[in-house]
Amino acid sequence: MLFGECTITFQDVAYQLGLPVDGRYVSGCLTDFHVYIEGGRQAWQWFHELPGVLPPANQIQKFVVNCTWFRETFGECPEGADEETVRRFARAYIMMLLGTQLFADKSGNRIHIRWLPFVARLEEMGGYSWGSAALAWLYRCMCRVANRHVVKLAGPLQLLQSWIFWRFPGFRPAGYDAFSWPLASRWSGYNLGISKKGPRVQMARLRIDLLQARDFIWMPYSTPDVLQVVHPEVLEPRHMMLWWCVTSLIYFAVVEWHQVDRTRDPHMSSWHGGISMERDFGGSHFLDEITTMLQEDEVARRRGQTTGTQGALDVDLNEPPSVGPFQPFALGGTPASARIAPSHSVAGPSSSRPLHVQSRVPAQPPPVDEEDEIEDEEPLIRRGHRTRVPPRCGMGLHLFR
Repeated sequence: MLFGECTITFQDVAYQLGLPVDGRYVSGCLTDFHVYIEGGRQAWQWFHELPGVLPPANQIQKFVVNCTWFRETFGECPEGADEETVRRFARAYIMMLLGTQLFADKSGNRIHIRWLPFVARLEEMGGYSWGSAALAWLYRCMCRVANRHVVKLAGPLQLLQSWIFWRFPGFRPAGYDAFSWPLASRWSGYNLGISKKGPRVQMARLRIDLLQARDFIWMPYSTPDVLQVVHPEVLEPRHMMLWWCVTSLIYFAVVEWHQVDRTRDPHMSSWHGGISMERDFGGSHFLDEITTMLQEDEVARRRGQTTGTQGALDVDLNEPPSVGPFQPFALGGTPASARIAPSHSVAGPSSSRPLHVQSRVPAQPPPVDEEDEIEDEEPLIRRGHRTRVPPRCGMGLHLFR
């Protein structure tokens, strides 16, 4: 775009949703719960102990429960309930909030029981970095929807919608001038119907093509009206210092980059953020050190010696890895699909072994809407059967250019 690159950042998550962006990462076991749950109990036994009731078999699909059952069972806490009953309803409500709002899939009606270890200790829920996890999931969903075979978008869409309305005033609906905390609640009553969907999409694309630099607001949260309603804890230095850090975002098997150094006002003379990949890890001093190490390794190789730096990297990075015995994915490790996926060269454009990509794709395949699992995979229909194609994530596709 004419005004540079922009995307949702930690600052937007803090202001729009009021979620913490620091704390423990949100990760854990996705399968074989009985191996990792305290006491070795089965997952559904633990589920029965925490919410206090088991869903019927027709409401369960592998490790997910229909949200309809949650709403019917825990829709309203009875008056005069004891503390244990209140805690059970609170756990169910938090699982619904996580499964349908922050980390929703495309169905919007399924709740995964991966949240059991988190809701088991309600007092520790505030110690997790829910904001960074939600942002990681949104980044990954936006990368997936960039595939032309994907027809729906999952993730915390209320965050994406509110970010658009705050940053692009031209797309903001009329009649929503009053706002409170968190800022995303400003649009709680906004809901467009599906009528005239086609013309609206065409008009929105045209307006995006006609965007000018003046149509984007780089600092929407600096107005006095916003500062009056913002929660004071959000503005504490221990939180604000993370807004400008280039760091990894972790949500189970999803790992994305918070590339805030690429999303700044182009009229700014310099980068005023915190840790920057370009400044701290991509500067000339870093490249000079790497060049010196490579030269020393090359000299030692010719002499038949091995230096300390070369010894740890004595492996051909372009060779396909050997596939070992299958291990269940747990505690944020590599998903099983990654263990059997073909390897890709990490040597870059200068690699002597170019990457050959199969180019046979049907002329006009029907749109496919894959199941939203955490594993980084995207389905593609080819000749009537499902195959897996390499993901397009981690390449900055969530950045608006």
